[in-house]
Amino acid sequence: MARAALPGRLTWRVAALADAFDLTKSARGLVFDVPGWPGHLPGQHVDLRLTAEDGYSVQRSYSISSAPDGDRVELAVQRVEDGEVSPYLCDVLPVGAEIELRGPVGGWFVWRPADRSPMTLVAGGSGIAPLMAMIRTRAAEGSRVPFRLICSVRTPDDVMFADELRRRAREDAGLDVRLVYTRQAPEGSPEPPGRLGVATVNTYAWPAGFTPQCFVCGPTGFVETVSDILVALGHDPRRVRTERFG
Repeated sequence: MARAALPGRLTWRVAALADAFDLTKSARGLVFDVPGWPGHLPGQHVDLRLTAEDGYSVQRSYSISSAPDGDRVELAVQRVEDGEVSPYLCDVLPVGAEIELRGPVGGWFVWRPADRSPMTLVAGGSGIAPLMAMIRTRAAEGSRVPFRLICSVRTPDDVMFADELRRRAREDAGLDVRLVYTRQAPEGSPEPPGRLGVATVNTYAWPAGFTPQCFVCGPTGFVETVSDILVALGHDPRRVRTERFG
């Protein structure tokens, strides 16, 4: 298993796009071959750098969604229509093309399989990416640490990794998955759409008395709301780890 990257040890590496596939209508999964990749911990992220012919360059950070897998790194990129980088990554970058990648980055928002605490994972939209790395690593390690995932999305069409999550919920013993729809629920759903609130977290997250580790990732407002709910329900703030964007 990889160690957390340390300041001063990060170097830019040339990464080649090995595969690309749709995660939703507005998100793509990108798999890069990164020669010399040192490995990563689930929850870490990378920096990508794109450089134009005139020398102009731009950088963005993306969470790693894959379990450690040799020199391969998978990212989940949500297309931002007026964005400078994500439309290029989702719609233009061809398989075989090379970019620069730096990482892994981060040592706080990570899960180590040696930690036997129950895990509550709460994702808002594309915030599922680093939590998916944790779920996949759990399976790869043969871990039996109990995981509960609560994933909030706008509609059924916005669920990243939807097929894999359904399969893992059936096959990965000790993994529970709960999807919360904020705008449109699936046909026949027993619950109407609505924002994730205290009742949902109280029902589907591990109780504070179990002293779980809690990982929350998503837009800033979402993360702040969920973190406040967890603390209000009695969770130790030191065991609530957050990653936010936007």
